[in-house]
Amino acid sequence: MSVLFSRVAVLGTGLIGGSFALALRRSFPETRVVGWDKAEVLPGALERGAVQEIEAELGAALRGAELVYVALPVGMALDLLPEIARTAEPSALVTDACSTKVAVCRVAEQHFTGSVRFLGGHPMAGKEVSGIAHADQELFRGAKYALIGEPSDSDPRVQAFARLIEVIGAQPVWLDADTHDWAVAIISHLPQMVALALARVVAEETDETGLPLALAGPGLRDMLRLAGASYELWRDISLTNAQNLARALDRLAQAAEYLRTVLARRELGDEFLTANDIYKKLRELQ
Repeated sequence: MSVLFSRVAVLGTGLIGGSFALALRRSFPETRVVGWDKAEVLPGALERGAVQEIEAELGAALRGAELVYVALPVGMALDLLPEIARTAEPSALVTDACSTKVAVCRVAEQHFTGSVRFLGGHPMAGKEVSGIAHADQELFRGAKYALIGEPSDSDPRVQAFARLIEVIGAQPVWLDADTHDWAVAIISHLPQMVALALARVVAEETDETGLPLALAGPGLRDMLRLAGASYELWRDISLTNAQNLARALDRLAQAAEYLRTVLARRELGDEFLTANDIYKKLRELQ
């Protein structure tokens, strides 16, 4: 595979940044990858083989990089984008992996006014755990990868990144930032909130004997997998997609109330049919 970017700076070497770097190094072994993160995190990225170089200074990490991959929490990314726009190489492509896009793309539009190109992105992949120790070169394989823009974008840097995404096993999906944030509120952010709500109910209903939690089996574990996620990550997501997420929660409350009213009626069967159909479609998509 010919090299698409000879030098890549990965800003944030946790689960997503580390997994991207591992997949990149596997598919493009001639590409030089430099990592930038907290001083205590960087040695782990080097040890895992995700990066060949580490830099504690942002400017040093950006120097010479043809691709800058921003895999940071949304709030930190928003704070750093202006500096990245000023410091990155004029020919560089800067892309992010943040879970919300409207706020990020708004800041990028304000600051990426020169020759440095910004491309909003979001890999629809992850785990309930974080950190370089959990990074996986196969994390992106088979996953959708949202790109903010049009597939007809003729910028060779954008086309090269879209090709890179395909090579590491992901499927680029082009859409605008508003549509992205509405969609992920339903299929990604709402499930996280459901896990929190369910965990709260289980916690408050569990008595001093340990019941009902002590009787739980794999069904509850599957439903509560997302309950292992960190607040630090989801704080910024909820802040930057609050309106869409509030609407999604309203829709969930309406659906739950309807279920309460049909518990002893035939209409409950219709809800199972709808749920079965969505599950089938989801299986076909993956």
